[in-house]
Amino acid sequence: MLERRLDDQTRGDSQVRRAVSAILRAGATPAPIHKALISLADRGGAKTIVTTNFDLLLQTAAQRLRSPLETYSLGSIPRPSRNSEFSGVLHIHGALDKNPERNSEFVLSDQDFGEFYLRRRVVPDFIYDAARLYNLVLVGYSANDPPMRYLLNAVAADGRRFDDLKERFTFFGMTRPDPVVLADWYGRGITPIHYDSANEHNALRATLERWATLSAINGNQENIDAELRRIVKVARFQARDSDRDLFDHFFRRSNPGERVRLSALVSDAKAEVGWLDAIVRVCAETERGRRQ
Repeated sequence: MLERRLDDQTRGDSQVRRAVSAILRAGATPAPIHKALISLADRGGAKTIVTTNFDLLLQTAAQRLRSPLETYSLGSIPRPSRNSEFSGVLHIHGALDKNPERNSEFVLSDQDFGEFYLRRRVVPDFIYDAARLYNLVLVGYSANDPPMRYLLNAVAADGRRFDDLKERFTFFGMTRPDPVVLADWYGRGITPIHYDSANEHNALRATLERWATLSAINGNQENIDAELRRIVKVARFQARDSDRDLFDHFFRRSNPGERVRLSALVSDAKAEVGWLDAIVRVCAETERGRRQ
């Protein structure tokens, strides 16, 4: 009787995986947000992005950007490191097999979670290592499934014992900020970045796409220059806080040669003295930080 139940469960599990695979192969195409995420995943010569999704839309988006990425899933995922070999799309809950004739390996059932979270510890060890090397940013993830929730709580507990954990963030969409929900994220050691989820999360898509365009690594230089010219059209004391912060950020992240170029651009735009003072202050802060 027990063997029959196990056989039935195995057949049922296989059917579910085939059904999921069929749905994922049913003609879905990447959205602009996939391209933005691929651009933002670039840490300078290596692109790395972690997903709990099974589909291969991120890989398709990378191919369309002429920047193809390797796919890694579950046991094949490389250990986090700062080396360029740590790159690709890393599917911690499994990925759709490129061969439609083969059964894809997904984390779907309680048994799967037990296998990869507890017995083999593939997912926990990966998250623990990544949290010590990189700032983690969660996008479109509520962490409601119990295993991942417990895992994030364990990482937060590590933060109270060890000082090498990097800060963690999440983009969290609600129609209006809920103090209880936001406090729950803080309790897990994750800083929530709230956005208005109206209109099918348009605010998040717009933010990520603009962030990618202004990225220090592979952003559009013409757009960055245009942003600076726009910002300095008004005096610094009259500018919005977001524009002052963005202006400072452009100079803070730049190397000395780029700062010279941006300073000349701002001067040619006839920026008032408050912006020039800000350049001097930001550069002085950076130099003090390097000496320390």
